[in-house]
Parts: sequence; C-alpha cells; structure tokens
Amino acid sequence: MKHSHNQKEHDLGFARIDLDRHRRCGVPEVIYCQGKTAPQILSIMKAMQKNGHDVLATRASREQFAVVKKGIPKAVYHEIARAITLDVNKPTKSRGLVAVICAGTSDLPVAEEAALTAERMGANVVKVYDVGVAGLHRLVNRLDDLKSARAVIVVAGMEGALPSVVGGLINKPIIAVPTSIGYGTSMQGIAALLAMLNSCVPGISVVNIDNGFGAGTAAAMINRVAEEN
Repeated sequence: MKHSHNQKEHDLGFARIDLDRHRRCGVPEVIYCQGKTAPQILSIMKAMQKNGHDVLATRASREQFAVVKKGIPKAVYHEIARAITLDVNKPTKSRGLVAVICAGTSDLPVAEEAALTAERMGANVVKVYDVGVAGLHRLVNRLDDLKSARAVIVVAGMEGALPSVVGGLINKPIIAVPTSIGYGTSMQGIAALLAMLNSCVPGISVVNIDNGFGAGTAAAMINRVAEEN
C-alpha cells in the first residue's frame, strides 16, 4: 500500500482514500459499494480502520458484507438501510435532533439510509414512519417531534406530496427525498422529484431520487451548525 507524501490520502491503486475529509468536513470519507467488488470494499475499510477512521459504507449487499465480515469481524450490517458500519473510535455524544419522515413502508430503505447517515454524523434522530398523505392524522399526531427537530428529512415516492404538507405545518428546514417507489407513471421517481422541485412551500430543498445518504448528510450539517451557534 502506498502513502502520499502529505499523508492526506491513501492510494490503494484502484482507489485513493481521502484521509483529510474528516478534518475538512467533519465526517470521514464514505464508501459507495454499488459497482465495487467485495474485496475492494474490504481493502478500503481496512485502510480507513488502520488510519483511525470510522466507516460508513452505503448501498452494500448482504453478499458483499459476508466477505467484509470475514476480514473485519467487528463490522455491522444494517439490513434495511443496506449499509455497513465500523466503529474505530469511541462514540461521541449525539447532539441536537434530526427528524426523518417516511411516507410508506416501501420507502423505508431510503429513510433508514438517511437516518443512519445523520446518526453517524453526530445527530440524534427521531423516526416518524408510515405517515403518508393517505392518512394525515398519523402525521398530525407526531407534530411535536417534528417541531423540536433542527432539520427534517421527508422521504416519499408515488406523487411526492408529503414534503409540501409537512412544510405547511412546521418552520424548520426540510430536505425532501423522492423515491423510485410507485406505479408506471411515477417513472421510477421522476414524478415525485418534479413534484418536490415544484412545491409552493418555501424552505424545501430536494436531493436526488433515492438519495437518503445525501439528505442525511445535509440534515446533520444543519444540525451541527445550529449546535455551534
């Protein structure tokens, strides 16, 4: 294994690990597993472990994890979120609060990815699941949780209406996540994406289709800035 002269990256030949990301951004580099082989994921995780970085690996399959587990027994697989984590350092105290809202059970993988990401970035997380627009009374019953959060992630497929509804009820930053869940004309999430982008409610930001990781990161950064202030 090669090390750069400034020790800010770790060159594995097939991957160059950014070892300075934690200092710059407050979170270590995250491994995106889709398209990588299990041995490649294992090599990256071992390099990060050796350099004292906690690990979050997203979009990991159970087959990839089986290989990782043999090489790193302490690695943990999060089935619904489809992610692998490895704690190298002592956990720090979680702060603030991020809320993750999920419209339906089919959206859970994306919501869990968002929640896990925010947690790994130091935020306390409250989950409000299965509260889609077909049964709004379920959402209204959890408004106190949403109002106490510093940032709110709203995950929804189908027509993507839930972020607009939530945005009309609370005064917190909302990160909307369209999912690829829905019947034919949902076009694998494009309908929800366009609906969220065209929301008339101010204060809603939108990430890409199924991008729970991006939403979790953004919410955790908002939460962190609020803590610092």
